[in-house]
Amino acid sequence: MPMTKPLLYFFILALLILPGFVARGGDWRTADRSSVGIAPLPEEEKRAIVQVYAARAFSWRAPYAVHTWIAVKEENASSYTTYHGIGWNTFRNQPVVTIQQDIPDRKWFDRPPYIVFEAVGPEAAAMIPHLDKAARDFPYQNSYRVWPGPNSNTLIAAMIRETPGMTVELPPHAIGKDWLPGGKLFAPSESGSGYQFSLFGLLGATVGVAEGLEVNILGLVFGFDVRRPALKLPFIGRVGMKDAPL
Repeated sequence: MPMTKPLLYFFILALLILPGFVARGGDWRTADRSSVGIAPLPEEEKRAIVQVYAARAFSWRAPYAVHTWIAVKEENASSYTTYHGIGWNTFRNQPVVTIQQDIPDRKWFDRPPYIVFEAVGPEAAAMIPHLDKAARDFPYQNSYRVWPGPNSNTLIAAMIRETPGMTVELPPHAIGKDWLPGGKLFAPSESGSGYQFSLFGLLGATVGVAEGLEVNILGLVFGFDVRRPALKLPFIGRVGMKDAPL
């Protein structure tokens, strides 16, 4: 009970001040979708590449969460393939999972992305078939909920879980990452270095070498990373050392 009031104050403060720090998006039709230049050019990097990206979500969601996606390039390929979960596809009777040749490091409707994970060469080449299969087998192709999931972050977390060697975790403010596909209550953690309990993304906990300790309350993650010391906070993300895969 002593923690109830501090948590409540934190939520209220965040809801009041975060929109001022993270400007809300405008019209998606005129938003900037250009490359930020952090992905290797296919004509310069011939090796296979796998990258996980995150950027602040679009419009009113921006102060509270990030959108994540995966970009891959086969060895000697002339372009990247991107994997996104797109919620508004459901309004057009199209699958949520969008797989297409595209610029990997586009801004997410004015929001610059950053790289969460990157693999290059034989390591990346071995991951690509697993990632593709996980995306195509994603059980929520026609269902999308911004909170608590399943959403775009649920897709990317599922792809990571199903891919050997991706010892990485999504940012703590990737809301939806803790929704376990298939209604599972227990599963290995995203990085594969620990275990997770999740009640439909609303309540749960994760313990792992890569994740440290995370507690999920109503889809919001609190925790700390011991290996690379940092606090994990809702809306904000990590406060401390930058994360890195095992």
